[in-house]
Amino acid sequence: MLQSRFKMPSREELKKRMDNIPDNIMKECPVCHSTFFSMRAGKQRTCPNCGFGFRITAKRRAKITFDSFEELDSDVTVPKQYTDEKYMAKVAKAKKVTGIKESVLTGIGTLAKMKVAVGIMDPFFVMGSLGSATGEKIVRLFERATRDQLPVVMSIRLGGARMQEGINSLMQMAKVSQAVEAHSKAGLFYLVVLCDPTTGGVTASFAMQGDIILAESHALVGFAGRRVIEQTIMKQPPKDFQRAETVIQHGFIDAIVPRSDMKKTLTNLLSLHTKENANGE
Repeated sequence: MLQSRFKMPSREELKKRMDNIPDNIMKECPVCHSTFFSMRAGKQRTCPNCGFGFRITAKRRAKITFDSFEELDSDVTVPKQYTDEKYMAKVAKAKKVTGIKESVLTGIGTLAKMKVAVGIMDPFFVMGSLGSATGEKIVRLFERATRDQLPVVMSIRLGGARMQEGINSLMQMAKVSQAVEAHSKAGLFYLVVLCDPTTGGVTASFAMQGDIILAESHALVGFAGRRVIEQTIMKQPPKDFQRAETVIQHGFIDAIVPRSDMKKTLTNLLSLHTKENANGE
């Protein structure tokens, strides 16, 4: 009787059931290694145990961080001079996944009615790498901010210069840094948010040029990769090596802010550093 009422499903039936289970139901945090239902990450996409911020698209970050956002230079993209088919296929895929045409989303945002120039790197666009068009968009953003007397907030999450573009990619470090310097000489405020991961040439340039540098919880922040350093010094670095909580101890970060508190923190800092407040108006 029991065997007839509780018949074991066949292998084909089990496979069909498995195929109907949605992907990404569970997530594992790369920092604390806790496993949890994806829905527990919430709209902020953070680990409910340690607060680590998972990667999100630039458009999603703009939505959860600013009251409003108007995109600038949306048509700037990889120059036609690059004809490598594999590279251009990656770019085409990145455009489809992210909904933007380069690895940085730029625009004018508002926080508590304060206008701010915004740059947000997208980790899903060729790993958020710095290409020639990326640098051009960031330079245009700083030039616009300097002209309109606006503060700049950059959310940075990327792995360095885009090797497929060679020297044209590397020169963006100096090109953007020059625009940052002009913005600074105009007496304007520049705030940086380091996200996971922030590495490579960007760490050696405009990521560390902010008047105030914040980082998300447990964000990886460094120049060379862990394996490169291990092979260079012939030693194994500690587990917390290059994490924001370690970097802040050496003075390269001003504060670590959980993603859930970032909007409030940015609002407070911008209110203290706008010209209107500085003049007591």
